Amino acid sequence: MTFTLKQKSILPGFGLTLGFTVFYLSVIVLIPLAALFLKTSELSWHQFWHLVASPRALASYRLTFGASLIAALINLVCGVLVAWVVVRYKFPARGFFDSIVDLPFALPTAVAGISLTTLYAPNGWLGAPLMRLGVRAAYTPIGVTIALTFIGLPFVVRTVQPVLEDLDKELEEAAASLGAGRWRTFTRVLLPTILPAAITGFAMAFGRGVGEYGSVIFIAGNMPMHTEITSLLIVTKLQEFDYAGATAIAVAMLIVSFIFLLTINLLQVWSGRPRKASPADDEMIPRIDLRPAFGTQEAK
Repeated sequence: MTFTLKQKSILPGFGLTLGFTVFYLSVIVLIPLAALFLKTSELSWHQFWHLVASPRALASYRLTFGASLIAALINLVCGVLVAWVVVRYKFPARGFFDSIVDLPFALPTAVAGISLTTLYAPNGWLGAPLMRLGVRAAYTPIGVTIALTFIGLPFVVRTVQPVLEDLDKELEEAAASLGAGRWRTFTRVLLPTILPAAITGFAMAFGRGVGEYGSVIFIAGNMPMHTEITSLLIVTKLQEFDYAGATAIAVAMLIVSFIFLLTINLLQVWSGRPRKASPADDEMIPRIDLRPAFGTQEAK
């Protein structure tokens, strides 16, 4: 019995392309991460824990991961809704609204941060009405969440939109013809189809929020223990020439982010598996009694 490392393909160049892929990923991703862990290995476990578990670091973790999670959840709901409207409805300026979804991609993060700070400052167009309601947006965790929501929206929209475009409308019509209501059609037909893409967009929005810097530092206020994100704390330690502290916090962020993204990917794989039919699915099919139309055969 013989074993092969790869299946034969009609496409040539597998060895060359695989070698280039491994080399490129090593230079861009693996080597920098290895250098980060190598620098952190110079610290003892006590020193490492003292740096990553300090009150200032813990406060930055809570703000960074908490605001990123809230922003990603908001984008998960609103992004699916925006993608649905852009794909399924015809209305004036539809192409314009579709194009501005990508604006956070193209806009420099510093410009986005300054713009959001101007809008949500206490004397800004949106900040002043909020202040009259007793809500202070800028220079608070609310402002951080707003900035992360702004930069994370395109990830959800652009991952869900192609799935909705490929989704056949006849599936919805078939479900309606079988007696399913709108809510059941959404939960049983549409949601299982778009859920893997929505989870992917959620994970990408969350990952972008955790590592965001430029659009947050202007609207956050950067007050330690209150509105200081972890990225800013790392930059602050680098400016103080505390390279060991900066790399230790970076490693902690990397480990937590990897665990979270791994969980999201496993959840995505689980949600993409074919679902077994359940007795509740039979409720979608109406019961039609044909005996009155054709009569019954009585036993002689």
